Amino acid sequence: MNTSEIPADTRNHEIPVRAASGWLSLFIILVLYVAAIWAFIAGVMAATAYQPGGGWLLAAAGVLLILAVTGSSGFFTLQPNEAAVLILFGAYKGTVRESGFFWTNPFNRKSKISLRARNLNGDKLKVNDKRGNPIEIAAVVVWRVQDTAQACFDVDNYEHYVAVQSESAVRHLASGYAYDDGEQNEITLRGGSDEVSAALREELHQRLTKAGVHVEEARITHLAYAPEIAQAMLRRQQAEAVIAARQKIVHGAVSMVDMALKELAEKHVVNLDEERKAAMVSNLLVVLCGEAEVHPVVNTGTLYN
Repeated sequence: MNTSEIPADTRNHEIPVRAASGWLSLFIILVLYVAAIWAFIAGVMAATAYQPGGGWLLAAAGVLLILAVTGSSGFFTLQPNEAAVLILFGAYKGTVRESGFFWTNPFNRKSKISLRARNLNGDKLKVNDKRGNPIEIAAVVVWRVQDTAQACFDVDNYEHYVAVQSESAVRHLASGYAYDDGEQNEITLRGGSDEVSAALREELHQRLTKAGVHVEEARITHLAYAPEIAQAMLRRQQAEAVIAARQKIVHGAVSMVDMALKELAEKHVVNLDEERKAAMVSNLLVVLCGEAEVHPVVNTGTLYN
């Protein structure tokens, strides 16, 4: 389905946010731990000496300890090309993309997503090309997450989504092009690799935009006829190659014979009637077009005897 068919209110979009420095928060939480320990010791000593305020000190120590422990769960680190999606009680609060040591609301759920480029090396697929011939085709796709909110919330599992949609796109692409030997100026899978790769990338872009994925490159890595027709297609290609070679040989031979006759006539080397010209043309074509080596027979008589 094209993303343009999806209502706008159902799509999520990434909201960049900045998290607090982890080092400053670490200092504050260490102070809370120290204060909790001090209050606990002071409260125990006051309670042992039957001094007033011991209970309050112990209560304060408990509160400080709870704050310190709870705050400790707010720390997280991000490596380069890594992001953290922050979710508070089911609500999306934003995405942190900067690398480093940070602290955020301890109740935020932090889902880390890699922003690095990834390779999807597709399996060999058996499909029918535009003319119905069974072929084997495989492709490699280079992709990365571009919108973390769409990747997390618009599809169930974005990595599985990329794999399934890539296979579907390759199948659809293969059915729209002939494997080889297309019509005049027709783009084929074998002959138009650049155009086919561009078409595959565009189709993947249309399919994967919904998941917040950017396709950087898509290329065909394997292309062959299916085993059941491979031998027949190979013989056809060999026959076409032989015919093409023969056509070029005949064209060249005719040009050489024409040149030879013109040179003989212009330089008045010998005057030939039509019958002798026909015999000469026949002999030259045999020599020029034949595959085996020709052994000439020398005529020691006159030209017309």
